Amino acid sequence: MANVLTNLAADIYVAADVVGRELTGFIPAATINANGSERVAKGDTVRAAFTRAASVVDVSEAMTIPEGTDQTVDNKTLSISNSRAVQIPYTGEDIRHLNNGVGFETVYGDQIAQAMRALVNEMEADLAEEAYKNASRAFGTAGTTPFGSNFSEVAELRQILVDNGMPANDGQCSLVLSTTAGTNLRQLAQLQKANEAGGTDLLRQGILLELQGMALRESAQVQSHTKGTGASILVNGALAVGDTSVDADGGSGTILAGDVVTFAADSDNKYVVGGALSGGTFTLNAPGVRNVIADNNAITVGNNYTANVAFHRRALEIAMRAPAVPEGGDAADDAMTVQDPVSGLVFEVRVYRGYRKTMIEVAAAWGVKAWKSDFIATLLG
Repeated sequence: MANVLTNLAADIYVAADVVGRELTGFIPAATINANGSERVAKGDTVRAAFTRAASVVDVSEAMTIPEGTDQTVDNKTLSISNSRAVQIPYTGEDIRHLNNGVGFETVYGDQIAQAMRALVNEMEADLAEEAYKNASRAFGTAGTTPFGSNFSEVAELRQILVDNGMPANDGQCSLVLSTTAGTNLRQLAQLQKANEAGGTDLLRQGILLELQGMALRESAQVQSHTKGTGASILVNGALAVGDTSVDADGGSGTILAGDVVTFAADSDNKYVVGGALSGGTFTLNAPGVRNVIADNNAITVGNNYTANVAFHRRALEIAMRAPAVPEGGDAADDAMTVQDPVSGLVFEVRVYRGYRKTMIEVAAAWGVKAWKSDFIATLLG
């Protein structure tokens, strides 16, 4: 039966607006690449070039042209690492049974919406994990939900990001919060008073505001981080400003990616670990340490935390496409793309026909990448 999906498209969209959905904050705040990934197979990498900070020299007049200062251009990669689907089987008897009640179209639409919900939650969780494990630094108290009495944390996060060079006035920065942190923010009296908040949006509509140049969003997939077991570990060799590789000695236990560490000589800055302790070395995310750290300085691993994350749109990307099919197509009888009205992402729906049975598949392939740690900061909760 041709065009079965076209005939049922209206039911799919109606259901997508009715089925319960978790909040998404990372997806709408990140760069969504639905075109550049079309040529990339699962597991292939896409490389992007990144330049380092420039070296400035004195101008010295001469009759010969200077050689210039050699520069190193780094590259980072993104890959399509997930190809996932929700598969819904139906027999002829199943459809007759449903049509004897609420109707096949109604249930079918709900199942498509539930499939999109499950896939979106996986993508949102991938982005949330990628973001917090690649944050430059952190602010706040681990284990304490922010915004208990004011929203000063937003200004502190903004300072971390602008000190790192993030564009501050282009409207592309977001702070994605857990719903618990969002509840604290909503309960702040000054945000519920129209004369202090500058409007009634939060009070009347329950939406989060833009504060300090950041769009505040909520996500049900904000991640919880369990710290490593590292204790009594010391710096092995002094660190200069900007260093990201830390040699460690003494002590015991682990330092994991996503851990927040401080140094005895620089306890005001909370650095996020990008690469776990291995072979006596771990790495910090860019732009690295902000102060000189002497040899044998004590390293403290912070406590477990909930990772609310502030980031610029250019810092975090999700690349997605439909899973590939062979040249000439596969056994699908019909296929169409459906846009999820909640997340804005597009999924492929395909129908496969067998012996007295049909299988409906909702699928997407995707990968995520934090391109620039400098433009990401974690608000501990």
